[in-house]
Amino acid sequence: MPPAPQANRHPVDARCVRLLAKAENAAAVAPVVETHPLSRKDNDVLIEVKAAAVNPSDVKAATGLMPYAVFPRTSGRDYAGVVIDGPSGLIGREVFGSSGDLGIRRDGTHATHLVVEADAVVEKPAGISWDEAAGIGVPFVTAMEGLRRAGVTKAGETVLVMGVNGKVGQAAVQIASWHGARVIGVVRKSEPYEGHSNSAVEVIDASTTDVAARVRELTGGKGADIVYNTVGDPYFQAAHKSLALRGRQILIAAVDRIVQFNILEFYRGQHTYVGIDTLALSSVATGAVLRELAPGFAGGHLKPFPIKQSAIYPLEQARAAFVAVAGSSRDRVILRP
Repeated sequence: MPPAPQANRHPVDARCVRLLAKAENAAAVAPVVETHPLSRKDNDVLIEVKAAAVNPSDVKAATGLMPYAVFPRTSGRDYAGVVIDGPSGLIGREVFGSSGDLGIRRDGTHATHLVVEADAVVEKPAGISWDEAAGIGVPFVTAMEGLRRAGVTKAGETVLVMGVNGKVGQAAVQIASWHGARVIGVVRKSEPYEGHSNSAVEVIDASTTDVAARVRELTGGKGADIVYNTVGDPYFQAAHKSLALRGRQILIAAVDRIVQFNILEFYRGQHTYVGIDTLALSSVATGAVLRELAPGFAGGHLKPFPIKQSAIYPLEQARAAFVAVAGSSRDRVILRP
């Protein structure tokens, strides 16, 4: 079969947020906007970017916490936009996507235009704005990849989400409840669950309650089939003690890298620990995860994060956007070219 016809390649001069060198800390990050020519290869598409998210990993990569990050480069992992050049069947398509290497190992999404593999783009669900689509990427991919690796939940299972009001925590709640699981969330201070869910979420305040004891109480002594630990070591012991027989703990973060746990309880409980690093996922691999989520967004079972107008910045204010994310803003921060 002959290859699909290709559109004429039209190189563009893209305005890009550039990180010229490693910053000493988040406050010292000094992105600049420069113009760079972009052109695609045979299996690529050229996208006019409508919106791009700023993630904590973008800030970390700017400050040298990721030794494989290259300089200078265009930052950004998440995006939404329109295909303006590529295979003819894709031109004009409204798409969104994310990646573990964009904006870190190669030029990323904080720009007016982006070149990415054709297999990486996913059609934007109808009814979702550009800003909302750009905000889906990293949190939902992280949540879904963890649940895929641990075994996607099903009706009758219990999922305990540590750090339930963080963006990955909220995405995990949405996905788990979409698949019929019961969800229990953990917060570090008294507050309700803030996100969307397909069923009620029981919330445990870790500042006043023994988390593991409460989980056992709520599950009739069984414990949680999956603990999605978005915080890491501060909740490691509580997560470990909350696991049911053959339970799985998903880990995506750490404050202190070293933890202690009871090996006897681990193997007698037949537990599994699953480590997730979405930075290891290529654009194409990330696209496959987002395609698995797309029916949930199309059907209303999954909802993008609301985007506040105050959290939207032009490219020229990229530093302010980085500072907002470094300051642990709960808002999904968006750059709009």
